[in-house]
Amino acid sequence: MTTYTARPVTAGVLKELREADDAGRPPLPFADEEGGAPLRCCLRRSTPGERIVLVSYAPLRRWAAETGADPGAYDEQGPVFVHADDCPGPDGAALPFTEVHRTVRRYSADGHILGGRLVRDGAGFEPAFAEAFADPKVALLHVRAVEYGCFLYEVRRTPDTSAT
Repeated sequence: MTTYTARPVTAGVLKELREADDAGRPPLPFADEEGGAPLRCCLRRSTPGERIVLVSYAPLRRWAAETGADPGAYDEQGPVFVHADDCPGPDGAALPFTEVHRTVRRYSADGHILGGRLVRDGAGFEPAFAEAFADPKVALLHVRAVEYGCFLYEVRRTPDTSAT
């Protein structure tokens, strides 16, 4: 079975978001008193007392800028939590945020939504990713929270290196 990797927000993008988010707002860091916020920089939940910031992030817009796609009306931005300061990124390759229902949203190479799938538990992600990427029109996936529709992380098609 293919292993899929959750892609955190990259270090370069984090640097930009910590100066001004994708809505042009300056960050307002705070100490997370309760903990539990899903951090998109290191793909884990915050712990009580960590300095974090809620920023507006446009993942599809940033991907489109890399690829030359034009997502049109599918371009969106939404709130994500990240550390207020540099962090080392994810610790390990396990898929994060799998403890509750999630939606795996499919996007075409031009950035348009091709559909999605509700995943009810951690075991359902690999089959959902495999099903999505079996369709050659699917270029990337977003895993999103069902409750608010918030972006959690991205999964891209892994290039086939078996022929090299």
